Order: sequence, then C-alpha cells, then structure tokens
Amino acid sequence: MPNITLMESALPAAPLKIAALDSCIEMGKRINDYIVSFRQETLKKSLDSPLFSSYQCDNYLVECHCPRFGTGEAKGSLCSSVRGKDLFVMVDVCNYSLTYTVNGHLNHMSPDDHYQDLKRVISAANGKAHRLNVIMPFLYESRQHKRTKRESLDCALALQELVDMGVDNIITFDAHDPRVQNAIPLYGFDSFNPPYQFMKALLRAEPDLLVDKEHLMIVSPDEGAMHRAVYFSNVLGVNMGMFYKRRDYSTIINGKNPIVAHEFLGDDIQGKHVIIIDDMISSGESMLDVAKQIKERGAKRVFVCTSFGLFTEGFDMFDDYYEKGYIDRVITTNLTYLPPEATDKPYFVIADMSKFIALIIDSLNHDITLSSVMNPTDKIHRLLERHNSK
Repeated sequence: MPNITLMESALPAAPLKIAALDSCIEMGKRINDYIVSFRQETLKKSLDSPLFSSYQCDNYLVECHCPRFGTGEAKGSLCSSVRGKDLFVMVDVCNYSLTYTVNGHLNHMSPDDHYQDLKRVISAANGKAHRLNVIMPFLYESRQHKRTKRESLDCALALQELVDMGVDNIITFDAHDPRVQNAIPLYGFDSFNPPYQFMKALLRAEPDLLVDKEHLMIVSPDEGAMHRAVYFSNVLGVNMGMFYKRRDYSTIINGKNPIVAHEFLGDDIQGKHVIIIDDMISSGESMLDVAKQIKERGAKRVFVCTSFGLFTEGFDMFDDYYEKGYIDRVITTNLTYLPPEATDKPYFVIADMSKFIALIIDSLNHDITLSSVMNPTDKIHRLLERHNSK
C-alpha cells in the first residue's frame, strides 16, 4: 500500500487523538484498533526519538460526552487533555437510535442534535488542539446543497460555521454534491467514495459473479448518480445504463415534485447481472422501483450498492421485493447507523469502512498525500485480477 511506505518516512504533524462521539463510538473503536496495529507494525527506525514519544499507543481515543439537562440543553466535555494534539472528531449525524429526555418526554436525536454536539466537543477543546479535523461520513444537510427560489443554504452555512470554530479539515464520504466545498475554498474538504469496498463486499457475497461486458452491467437510478456509474463501469470495463425520473412539476408533496415514472436509457439488460449504484437509500421507493423495472426487463440478478443505508421507512418493502425476486443483494457501508435487524436480512451485505477511515486518519496525521487513497482504481483492478484468477 503506497501510503504505508510514505508514512514510514514521514513525521506526524502532532500526537494523534480521536474523539468519537456517542453516535459513532463503535466505529471509532474499530478505527483505533486498526491504527494501533498499523503503528505497531511500522518499520520506522527512529522511534526512540522524542518526536515519536507518543507515536505507538494502545489507545488513541479521547473519551468525550455531551450530557443533557432536564430541559434538553446539553454541554460538551473532554475527559483528557488535547493540548497540542492532532484531534479528529467523529460524528454520525444519522444515528437516530440515541435518545434524551425533555421535561420527561423521550426524544430521538436528529441530525441537528448531533451537529450541535459536534460543536460542543469542538468548543470543549478550547482552541488548544494543534489541529482540528472533523470526520462526518454523512455530510450534515448535504441534501440541501443548492438554493431553489427562497430557500436556505444549510450545508454551506454549516461548513462555514465549522471553519469559523477553528476546524482545519472536513472529511466526508460520497457527498451529495461535492461542489458545496466552494463555501470554504481555503480549507481542507475531502469527499471519499467507496467503490472498492462495494466490489470487495459484493465479490465475497457472490464469488461466482462474472465481471465482463457479457455478464455484468452498471445502472444509475437517476441522472444525479451518473458520475458514480460512469466511473464504476469504466473501471470494471462493462457497459452502463441510466434511469431518469419523470416528475410532476405541477405538484409539490413533502417539499418535492413527485416522481411519475422512471424511464430507462441504455443497452439490453436481458440475462445480465446488474449493479445499481447510488449515494443513499432513504425510503428506498425509487431504488426498488428501478430494481423492479430492471428485473422485468430480463436481468438475471440485481445488486443494489449504496453508501448510506438510511432506511427511513424500515425494511418491509425490501423484504417484500426480495421475496418477489426483484432484488438479490443490498450492499451498504457502515458509515451511518444501521439497525440491528439489518444484519439478519438474507439479502443484506455490509461493506466495512473502518480500515479505510483509519488509513485516511493516519495519512492526514503524517501530512502525506491522499491521492492513492482517493483513487481506488488500482485496488479495484488488483481485486478483479484475484477474483478472475479463481
């Protein structure tokens, strides 16, 4: 791995510390374990130097809490010093499983609550950290990234607020529209994509899958996901198609124009395996409608790959479509909270991202290039070579 070699000849920017909020504490622990193993296996020859006094540790996690008062108000607290540290603060704004009480009433935490807790922890650092980095896998308010008529620009405002608080780098995944970084052009903003993790998980779940133009096709469920499908199809060397949403622009339901139908553009799907790729599953209605149409056009197997499985309407519809044979696999990452029942589904596959995030954190801590991390093309090619050789 190129970055491991670079790290062995680079100095860390400052001692590393990771503050994982309650919303992603389990992911934080897995990331910490990977970084511990990375550094225990390092080939650095000067670990006895004072520069590396805190380089190899058993734990890089900083305990942090955001306790609530009876009114629902809160405060952020760090349980150990972060003075002079390269601090990475992790938050999952989509973890609705956490609750708190307001005057005796139970509330589930919303993205707004998680974002406020993130700011509280940053405030608790009190400007003493050497560098502040935020890891927010699902970018807060990223679906409200552009203005149509009289609307707020929530994502841009949030980014500006974070950098005003002293944040140097913001790391996210599969941003709905990466151009939102134009709101903070002089600060670090990186949006990583998980196509390698998708293929790794898919080939483990489907070891007999043939990856070539005769047997596999990539489909974009809408015009917004085209760039993902184009990249995926080019790297795998297969054809692609796309659906576009025909909407009723005379009606607004729940703040958006309802979808009348999904229309398909592309080659014949008959007898092929199809991968549908998108950034998120919200309710899943659009994705499942696309999967149904693909199956009705003669596709052999349908695999759904998405970075964020939000499942806002639960799994009943997915269970029904699986039983009817419209979908064969749903592959999603563990970047956001997944309810426990998800892992019991026969069609559900998790693409683990903890090692990938650990490598990103370690690379940033050493101030080395992220180009090999951001471009997974070579890793996908090596993965396909191993798969095809079997």
